[in-house]
Order: sequence, then structure tokens, then C-alpha cells
Amino acid sequence: MSNRRQLVEMDKRRVWHPYTPMEQYIAETEPLVIERAEGSRIFDVDGKAYLDANASWWVALLGHRHPRLVQVLREQSERMCHVALAGIAHEPAARLAEELCAIAPQGLEHVFFSDNGSTAVEAAIKLALQLWHNEGHGERQRFVALQGAFHGDTIGATGLGGVEVFRRPFAGVVLECAHVPVPPLEVAEQAYGRAFEAVEQLLRQDGDAIAAVVVEPLIQGAAGMRIYGVDYLKHLRALCDRYDVLLIADEVFTGYGRTGTMWACDQAGVKPDILCTAKGLSGGVLPMGATLATDRVFEAFYGAPDRAFYYGHTYCGHPLGAAVAREVLAIYRDEQIIERAAPKARRIAAAFEQLGRHPGVKSWRSLGMVGALDLAGDGGYLGKGGWRVFEEARRRGAYLRPLGDVVYVAPPLNIADADLDELLAIVDESLRAAIS
Repeated sequence: MSNRRQLVEMDKRRVWHPYTPMEQYIAETEPLVIERAEGSRIFDVDGKAYLDANASWWVALLGHRHPRLVQVLREQSERMCHVALAGIAHEPAARLAEELCAIAPQGLEHVFFSDNGSTAVEAAIKLALQLWHNEGHGERQRFVALQGAFHGDTIGATGLGGVEVFRRPFAGVVLECAHVPVPPLEVAEQAYGRAFEAVEQLLRQDGDAIAAVVVEPLIQGAAGMRIYGVDYLKHLRALCDRYDVLLIADEVFTGYGRTGTMWACDQAGVKPDILCTAKGLSGGVLPMGATLATDRVFEAFYGAPDRAFYYGHTYCGHPLGAAVAREVLAIYRDEQIIERAAPKARRIAAAFEQLGRHPGVKSWRSLGMVGALDLAGDGGYLGKGGWRVFEEARRRGAYLRPLGDVVYVAPPLNIADADLDELLAIVDESLRAAIS
């Protein structure tokens, strides 16, 4: 029996895969069996290479196995792998917190560490709720998010979600969240004004019961790479100030240069009260998350011991992850990652404009290092059209996991130009083959 066959049999017998209908997977799927990864490619046990079109669920923004990250991981492991952060300080976490605050939107001065994007958002939810409790406004327990939002898988973060198939099984136990319309990208459209009016009316009527507005700035990832404009983000900040509601920016997907600036908030000049980051934070090397907060949020937990934030994770401030995350920031500076990604982003935009002319494509969009298109059909996240394109791309050497009927690319920011050209050509060929 080949190594590949053995691995697939063990996998199907024991492994419960994320976001996967397992009965169908066991009966029908012939999975990729990946042995190693390097740069913008992953390699299976048979030696075939695949361009990683979504940077392994959006984390490998510097590609796979960047040599500097591997070296720092090795060096840190020789000194200290992990110690608890409760009542203990150590250099990797302290210096990472300092460096994150230095590059964060102005006013974010404190860092709470966790181990992934969901827990970074979960921490933000709890911070918001307890802030109002500590300030004598415990009735502020509701949240506002955008339609189609996705903020993670923990039970609190699930409550913020607007992807119905993810939220429905837990609807009876999740926190209360109002979902408001997402404005179209074009400001001139009438729907843009209606989206403004909807959120303003909600905050005006119910602001005294609302703890925070939570948004993915500029791009809603799991919703299908839905893009909206900077004006709406500015409008949300102004409304939150007017009605004294916290603004939480979930930059788990959008941060670290994905949209063309370090933080998507930067493009709007918006300063959130709380910012969540993960994914690119550690370059896809280790699970690592962080929640940044203003002085106002931090100081709401001063005073008697029962006002403290009694929350945390075993691996908070994990020395290995923190050391790697610091090196990620150093690579961004030294290799001018965001600046050098700008011409790549223009190539993605031009390619997707052309792809948008394919028969069977309803619309296209791009921002920064993300390009997306909607296939004809109304299957949403459970649509099959994107998976037909996925299979064609797999045969051609690209891993192009879709979001239902949405086909997109979100490759490493430092993908080689030749690799990017090859990836975009595979998307074109795969579309033609799948929807002709």
C-alpha cells in the first residue's frame, strides 16, 4: 500500500475536517495529501506542486517557510518554548506588544494576546461587555455587525456572524446581534445612502443597549470577498462617537497589507477602540492572535479586583509565536512587503477585470491582494459553481478553494511575479473549462 493511500485511509477514518460535509468527503473526495510547502507552493506526496491561491486560509502572507521565520523559530525554541503569561513577563511578548502598538492605528496602546482570530474577537467581545458593566451600564449587551459578517467560530464570535449556514445551529444560544446592510462600493448608488441610514437609525434608537459595532474593514472575507468603501467606515466611526458605542475592527483577514495598507482602517483614517489581528501576524507559522485596545478600554478595568479581566488562554503571548511575529514585522520593513505588493495588486485587478467578462460570471471586484468574482447561480456559500472551477484548477496545479459560487485569489503578498502570472492564467483557463 502506498504512503498516499495509507494516509488517506487514516485521514478518512479519524480526522474530522473543518467546514466539510464529512459523509460526502469520505465517500467521494480524493484529497490532496500535502508533504511540504515552500514559497507560494504546496507539494503533495507524489511530488506535484500547487500554487497556494489563498495563502493557506489567508495566513501565509510571506509564503511558506520564509527562511528568516524558520530561523527565528529555531533560535527561540533553544531558549524557551513556553511559559505562562499570568504574572510573568518575557521579552518576545513585551517587545511584540511594543512593536504592534507602534504600527497600529493611533490610540491603540495595549495588547491582549490569544492564539487565533476567533479568540482575538472573543476577547474583544468580552472586553466590550465588561467595560460597560464596569462603568455601570450593564444593560449594554447588544452588538451590531454587517450582513454576511464572519468573525470566527467561538460561541461569542459566532453570534456576530451573518453567514446563516454557520450561525443557524447555534441561533438559540448566541449573543444578540443586529445585522445591518452592507453598502455597495459605489457611493453614488441609492443603496449606499440606505445603508448609512439603517445603521444610524439603529444606533439612534437602541444605542443605550448596544455595546459595540464590529466590522471587517473594507472587505468581508467569508461573505464572499465583499468590498465596501472608506466612506462607510468613516461614517461608522462618527456614529459610534456620537452615540458613545465602541467600534471594533476585526482585521484578522484585512490586516498586514492585504488591502494595500498595513491595516484596512488606515485607508479611512479610522481609529477603532479595539482591533483584532491574527493570521498574517505570525506569517502562518504558529497560532497567534492579539487584541489591541485604547487607554479608555484598558483603564475601565482598573480598581477593585473584581473589575479585572478574568480571561485568558494557556498559550497567551506564546514565546515562539511572539518571536516569529516580531520577525514578520522585521521582514515587512526590510523587504518592503507592502510597497512591493502594490504592482502585484494592480495585476490582480487587471486580470479580474478581464475574468469578469467570461460568460457565466456575474461580477468581479478587487482590493489590494484580493481578486474575486461571482459565478452565475444563487447557491451562496453552498453553491457548487466554484468547486467546478476548483477541480479544474487543481488539475492545472493551483489550490483555488472557493467560497461557494465565489472564486477568488488572496495569495502571499510576496508571491513571485512569474508565480502570480501562472496563477492568474490558471484561473482563466479553469473558468473557461468549468463554465463553458
